[in-house]
Amino acid sequence: MRGAFACMLIAGGAGLLLAACAPVQVRHSGTAAQLAAQAARERLLGAQPDWSIAGRFAASDGHHGGSGSLEWLQAGLEYRFTLRAPITGKTLQLDGGPGGAVLRGVGKHALSGEDAKDVLNAEFGWDVPVADLAWWVRGLRAPGRPAVLTFGANGLPATLDQDGWHVDYRAWYAERDPPLPRTVYASRDPFTVRVLIERWGTGR
Repeated sequence: MRGAFACMLIAGGAGLLLAACAPVQVRHSGTAAQLAAQAARERLLGAQPDWSIAGRFAASDGHHGGSGSLEWLQAGLEYRFTLRAPITGKTLQLDGGPGGAVLRGVGKHALSGEDAKDVLNAEFGWDVPVADLAWWVRGLRAPGRPAVLTFGANGLPATLDQDGWHVDYRAWYAERDPPLPRTVYASRDPFTVRVLIERWGTGR
């Protein structure tokens, strides 16, 4: 299970915890107006407990890689993440919240743990920024830790460096209010995770 479909889990398990938005230390290349707009986005999106994404992903550990479809449903602190491999048709489902996480589809029995990161690490041996990616995929800084943020010509974040990971925002749904990412590429040598978001949902 440490091959292509294991990589699917990395993209899928990314950041399933939702927490209250808090300020972080940040270095930046933006103007005062860009920083103010980003702070407003973070306050608004960080306060929305319910959201969802559907799309595609690709992930690699530098040796093995995989791709597939994903559905991520977040309802407050509870989440459901569903991954489907395009060739085998195999489906993995990760459910959890404050009471722990449960991974189904890896064998005859479900795998349980204290949180998503622990479950994925125990099954696949990966160390991934589980909690952080819930923020990064929305174009937000994870709260409570330093970050390096740059902006593009559209005034939206272009890159984000935090906790040793580099996050590259290749495209945005800029017409949304507030704007939300379309593509999110996260990397920390040798690991990479690429998420193409085809549909965003906010609220119930």
